[in-house]
Amino acid sequence: MNPIDWAQFGLFAPEILPVNGIEMAVWDTGTPSELPPVVLCHGYPELAFSWRHQVVGLPKAGIRAIAPDLRGYGLTSAPEAIEAYDLDTLTGDLAALLDAKGIEKAVFCGHDWGGLIVWAMATRRPDRVAGVIGVNTPYTKRPPIDPIALYEQRFGPDHYIIFFQKPGAMEAILEEDIDKTFRFYMRRSAVTPLEFDARPEGKRNHAFQLALQNFDKSKATYPLLNAAEHQVYVDTFSRTGFRGGINWYRNFTRNWLDSADIPDLVVQPSLMIMAENDVVLPPSAADGMEKYVPDLDRVLIHGCGHWTQQEKPDETNAAIADWMHKRFGSQPTS
Repeated sequence: MNPIDWAQFGLFAPEILPVNGIEMAVWDTGTPSELPPVVLCHGYPELAFSWRHQVVGLPKAGIRAIAPDLRGYGLTSAPEAIEAYDLDTLTGDLAALLDAKGIEKAVFCGHDWGGLIVWAMATRRPDRVAGVIGVNTPYTKRPPIDPIALYEQRFGPDHYIIFFQKPGAMEAILEEDIDKTFRFYMRRSAVTPLEFDARPEGKRNHAFQLALQNFDKSKATYPLLNAAEHQVYVDTFSRTGFRGGINWYRNFTRNWLDSADIPDLVVQPSLMIMAENDVVLPPSAADGMEKYVPDLDRVLIHGCGHWTQQEKPDETNAAIADWMHKRFGSQPTS
């Protein structure tokens, strides 16, 4: 497998840092700025590469961008133990990343599962957080019962998060044909949340494992990535597999149990970027956030599905940059 030519995407090779007992691959633009740096946290099944447009674009607005491959992904270490991926550890990685960079506080920006991590940074490690940006992923208060039980009650046993709890099961499906896996995942949305909600109950339980098994990659529609971008995901996950990222999901119960004494309040200035056509994390999921995130701004990106920072990079960059300059007092640079 040939090394990835990062220059074709306008990127540079990431640095590898010792962080919280692992080695972490990090893109850091090092942009001089009065603004706090922005740490960009990817979700599943993604990479720091998912933020390539922000790593290139945000420095043009005078913003230092730092994008790590998070624990279990890409060029970063992937410990075997499931318990090595709980929120206390994942947020510890980010705090240690700031230490390694000599940074006191940063704005943490997260998409999908990365959104869960950045909201957790605000409540678990508030002294390191200047602000929070959720991309599609809203802040939600701690549920009254174990979230795994809640998902099963609401969606049934075929919901992907329930299926992910079986070690090895989803990995086998995803790794059978990784080219197919990313042709399935990395697509623009074909339906709106309203159209999705109008489907019969059995067709809206997010049983991604069944949908992937029935997916014909030769007939794939609504592609998100070009051939070179697609190959980065295929080559990377062919090397690493999927276990590390899926282990994040296997800590939902542990995270819930150890959060009982953490206040349901984000006091830092925050931005919620919503994508109009995300059927997994629709804009309605952010309804009522102000009760728990009182200093909150919102931006809706129209005509956008789940993979917001890749599907609508210019709009995402503008939303981040405009808010950063407004909240942290600097003027955009040309």
